[in-house]
Amino acid sequence: MKILGWKISKAPKKTIKASNTSHYDVARTNRHNVKHWQYANNFDADSILNSTTRQIIRTRARYEIDNNEYADGIRETLANDTIGTGPRLQINDLNSKQALEIEQSFRKWTRKIDWAEKLRLVRKAMLTDGENFTRLTTDSKLDHIVKLDLQLIETDRVTSDYNSINKANEREGLIFDPDNNKVIAYKVLKEHPGSTASWLPASKLTGEFETIDAKYMIHLFRAKRTEQHRGVCEITSALPTFSHLRRFMNSTLDAAEFAASYSGIIYKDGSEVEEEESLALDTGDMFQMERNNLLVVPPNHKISQLDSKHPQTTFPAFKREIITAMARPISMPYNIAAGDSSSYNYASGRLDHQTYHKSIRVCRNYLEINALDRIFYAWLEEYKVATKQLTLQIADISWFWDGFEHVDPLKEANAQSRRLESKTTTYAAEFAKEGKDYEVEMLQIAKEQALMKKLGITKEDINKKLTSEKKRQG
Repeated sequence: MKILGWKISKAPKKTIKASNTSHYDVARTNRHNVKHWQYANNFDADSILNSTTRQIIRTRARYEIDNNEYADGIRETLANDTIGTGPRLQINDLNSKQALEIEQSFRKWTRKIDWAEKLRLVRKAMLTDGENFTRLTTDSKLDHIVKLDLQLIETDRVTSDYNSINKANEREGLIFDPDNNKVIAYKVLKEHPGSTASWLPASKLTGEFETIDAKYMIHLFRAKRTEQHRGVCEITSALPTFSHLRRFMNSTLDAAEFAASYSGIIYKDGSEVEEEESLALDTGDMFQMERNNLLVVPPNHKISQLDSKHPQTTFPAFKREIITAMARPISMPYNIAAGDSSSYNYASGRLDHQTYHKSIRVCRNYLEINALDRIFYAWLEEYKVATKQLTLQIADISWFWDGFEHVDPLKEANAQSRRLESKTTTYAAEFAKEGKDYEVEMLQIAKEQALMKKLGITKEDINKKLTSEKKRQG
C-alpha cells in the first residue's frame, strides 16, 4: 500500500509462544534455562512414579544406605526416634478395671509378635522404599488368646502382571473399585521377584500372584501429590547428595594417602654427560624405594616428589553442608544426622530439635490413623470372641509414645512444675509427653506413698539413699 508516496510493506506475522511471553519469569523458556527445565512435564503422579522408576530409585536408595555410614545412621536414628520402644494403648471410654485388663492383654500380644521391631522396620521401609505393606494374618501357634499377626511385605512383591497392564481398574498392583476409584484389593507375588534362593522349587519362581482384600492390607506411604497411589523414597531428592559425600570422602582420603607416600618423577636436567654415566631407564619404568633412605641418581637426572593437592581445610565445611542437605527432606537437624553437637549451643540445639520433633509427631499421627487404630480394632474383634465379650464396644482410644529427652532435664523439670502450679497443663498431658499412661503412674505413686507411710520413711530418706548410691557407683 502507498501513503503520501511512501510504500509501506506489512511485516510477516510471527508465531509467539506463550512460554516466551509469560508475565512470570519462571514460565519463560530461553537459551539460559532450557536445559534446566528440559525434564519438567505434566504427567500425573502415577505415570511419573511408574514401576520402572520406583524400582530404580528404591534399589539405588538401598544401595546407598547400605554403603554410606551417614545414610545408614540417619535411617536407624529416624526409626528409633519415631517408634522408640513402641506405642502403648490407652482406652478412654471404659471403667478403669476393664480398660486395664484389655490394655494388659494387648501389651502382652505386642510383645509376642515383636510389635516395636516390626514398626521400626515399617518406618525404615517408608524412608527407603517410600512405602510399606503390612498384611493382617493369623498365626495359630502364637502363644496368646488372640492369634492375629502382622506380616510385613516388601514393596517389590506388590505389582501387576503383563496381562493386567490394559485393565482400567488395575495399575501397579492395586485393584480399584470402578465406581469410586478406591483400592479394594492388592496383587502380591508369592515370592520376591529378586529371589535367587536355590532351595525354592521351580513352581515357586514362576510369578504366581495372590489377591489380598484391602481390609486385610495396610498400605503406608506419605503422598506428595493428590491422586498418588504408590510411594517413592522419602529422600529421593537427596540421593545424589549422598553419593557426592561418599565420592568426596574417598577422593580426599586417596589424595591424603598419595601425599603421605614418597612418590615422584625422575627426569633429565638437560646437562651433557658421558653415555656410560647415564641412568638406564626407559619411559614408564618404576622402582621401589626403601623407607628412611636417600636415593642417588646420575648427574644428568633429577628426582621430583609429586605434590598432591587436596582440600584439607574445606573438607569439614563441605561435609557439614552435605549432611545437612541429606537430612533436610526428613527435617532432621545436622547434629542428629551427623551425631555431632560440638558446634551447637543449648539454644540452637533446642531450636533445631523442635522442627524435627514436630515432623515425628506428624508421622506418628499418620501411623495412628492409618495403621495402629486398624490393627487394634482387628485385634479387638478376636479378643471379644476369645473372651466371649461379644457386646464389648470401644470407641475412644489413644496411643502413648516414648517422650523426647530434654537437653537440660533440670530446666524442663522446673518448667513442668510451674505449668502444673499455674494449672496450664494436666498430669495426664505431662505424663503423655514422657510416653507414660497417667493412670498407671498415679496408681504406682499411690502404692509407693502407702508403702512409705507404712514403713515410716520420708522422701528425704529415699533421696539420700539414691544420692549415696549414685556416688558409690560413679
